[in-house]
Amino acid sequence: MTNATAPAISSVGVPKEVKTAEHRVAMTPDGVRELARGGVSVFVEDGAGVGASIMNADYEAAGATIVATAADAWSQEMVVKVKEPKAEEFQYLREDLTLFTYLHLAAYPAVADALLAAKTTSVAYETVQTADGGLPLLAPMSEVAGRLAPQMGAHFLERHKGGRGVLMGGVPGVSPAKVVVLGAGNVGWSSAVIAAGMEAEVTVLDKNLERLRYVDQIHKGRISTLASNQGSIERTVMEADLVIGAVLVAGGRAPVVVTEDLVKQMKPRAVIVDVAVDQGGCIATTRETTHEDPVYEMHGVVHYAVGNMPGAVPHTSTYALTNATLPYQYEVAVYGALGAARRNPAIEHGLNTVNGSHANAIVAASLGATAVDVIA
Repeated sequence: MTNATAPAISSVGVPKEVKTAEHRVAMTPDGVRELARGGVSVFVEDGAGVGASIMNADYEAAGATIVATAADAWSQEMVVKVKEPKAEEFQYLREDLTLFTYLHLAAYPAVADALLAAKTTSVAYETVQTADGGLPLLAPMSEVAGRLAPQMGAHFLERHKGGRGVLMGGVPGVSPAKVVVLGAGNVGWSSAVIAAGMEAEVTVLDKNLERLRYVDQIHKGRISTLASNQGSIERTVMEADLVIGAVLVAGGRAPVVVTEDLVKQMKPRAVIVDVAVDQGGCIATTRETTHEDPVYEMHGVVHYAVGNMPGAVPHTSTYALTNATLPYQYEVAVYGALGAARRNPAIEHGLNTVNGSHANAIVAASLGATAVDVIA
């Protein structure tokens, strides 16, 4: 991966995440080493990796420079993060900055407005898309969130946590919990696997019959599959102890598939875990919560809707994320965002804002705007 010529971007900043209870970090020491091989210097904010059990000394040993403040990290030519910039970070956005992180602009229009106003070039992990439609930088966090969802659901099904008092796997002579997973993508698939491993009664719904066939073939009937339509959603959700929302539209706002009226008809003290909340949520009654205050009750149903679920396991999540993001970070640093986009169509999809304009048509449409062709 050594770059024979000077990179387009000579310095990368890694600030500490400021979102509530977000302990992931956007680069590991191995990432520092790889970028150094390409002639790129990395500046890590003091303590940025501590929450993920990565110390300053680990970064320094890999060749990074530890800087004292967020402003120092943000002052570099390119900044890599995990989550979208918060309001207190908008001051760091500027025209000569490339920002590479999860953005989810359809759910956070204020972030879009700030990026456009500052004319910042932004690349979103969640819209980097390969020729086969894969989302390589969304997949690892989808898998983590999906595996966490049944764990969190099981926890809040406990009576002292507000739930129905149902054990996921039941016991001999007592039925297990009924778990309904809406969506059979990476989140839904991972959720179903873990819920089935906990010996719950699991049903997965999706419009994609090929995806359902895949689930059925792998799990040999241990996981039930249903074609998703309003009728099947209503019947299963009303009988569920735990509903996991796992519906994704790449770059866009998640469609609402469970109405408020349907939530009112659910079992008392059933639990909803809406993993799609960082894209607006697929349950009508969802509003984003935090790790410190993760649940609320509405219509007698417990809602868990933490917008950065993988932040609960930051060590695992950091390494899973950076395994996927590093090759793309390297490419953007070495060739620049527009140069990398011209070389790699997946990165072209990742471009969200450039010089005050939207660059991704799906994201722009979700915000009532129009994208322009920025690499022609």
